[in-house]
Amino acid sequence: MDHHKDGKEHFLSGPRIQPASISPGMKVEDLMDGSFLAYNAGRLQQAARLLVEKVLEPDVTVGLSLSGAMSPAGVTLSSLVPLVKNGFVDWIVSTGANLYHDAHFGLGLALHRGSHEMDDRKLLEAEVIRIYDVVLEYDVLLQTDRFLREVMNHPDLSRPMGTAELHHELGRHLAAREEKLGVEDTCLLTVAYRAGVPCYVPSPGDSSIGMNVAEMALRESGPRIDPSRDVNETAAIVHDAQRTGKSAVLVLGGGSPKNFILQTEPQLQEVLGVESRGHDYFIQVTDARPDTGGLSGATPGEAVSWGKVDPAKLTDSVVVYCDTTIATPLLTAYVLSRHEPRPLKRIYDRRNDIYEKLVSDVRARNLEPDELRGSRKP
Repeated sequence: MDHHKDGKEHFLSGPRIQPASISPGMKVEDLMDGSFLAYNAGRLQQAARLLVEKVLEPDVTVGLSLSGAMSPAGVTLSSLVPLVKNGFVDWIVSTGANLYHDAHFGLGLALHRGSHEMDDRKLLEAEVIRIYDVVLEYDVLLQTDRFLREVMNHPDLSRPMGTAELHHELGRHLAAREEKLGVEDTCLLTVAYRAGVPCYVPSPGDSSIGMNVAEMALRESGPRIDPSRDVNETAAIVHDAQRTGKSAVLVLGGGSPKNFILQTEPQLQEVLGVESRGHDYFIQVTDARPDTGGLSGATPGEAVSWGKVDPAKLTDSVVVYCDTTIATPLLTAYVLSRHEPRPLKRIYDRRNDIYEKLVSDVRARNLEPDELRGSRKP
């Protein structure tokens, strides 16, 4: 037994805090390595290094969850598009609103910087929409709605489908528009489409995309969203990731997308009775707190009790308490500088095979419903 493992030397084994002065022209990655040393700056550096040193290894499948109005702020274009293009994100769970507002950029429609102190009564009269300090014409919504209905009105789409398939179709049509105009990478949907990255929305009715689906349903046309397909398909992605390597989640914000990307493990273990160990890596950027009930799934430690995070890998979990519009560009700049691009896993192209493998493994267990739940003891 090592009687000195908790001695002075153990506690003082971390790098000494004695940073050099910040200099003009310093690169983002050097700034983070040299000056982000403690508190949430330290956690952000820890998250960035975890991404570069472990999460972005070739055998790790990386899921990203996205909440908050990130698209109107330009974060999807500035930060998430390069992550997807470089193979750093393999599948996405988002709010529908982020993908809806992302389509504005794909259609060449303008959003503008404004002020959170604008008079909203005057904005209403001028038919201008405000998203905190971002403003757009009301007609931007109407034009986007028309595009959505034009795409979804195609007879081939009048059938049940998951949200990944719906967003793939939207990305395909936006990509065709890019090709006509001779431009590229105008929005996350087109980049995800070309990269084979599936985009899921756990609350498909809670956005203008879902509102347009609902309008078409009144006319008995358009796609019929199948939430069960999404639940099982995302669980299948994690199941496949852990059969062939490891699974990581990068959680930007909380809400439904966070819960949905993490519930893949309880779906496998608790409901389907499939052996699974929990996600191997967990990184979250949030400004919520667990003690008020607002952290939506709470901390990595609490997630362990649900089987969402592998208890043996809890040290490979980081929570950064920071505004995602600040942290995400910094994380992206860091990993682009510190890690070479990864080959695209093209999960969307393989999703049916991945899904059928899960179905096969569940059927192979041949358990009755009351026998499904097994022990999750490590």
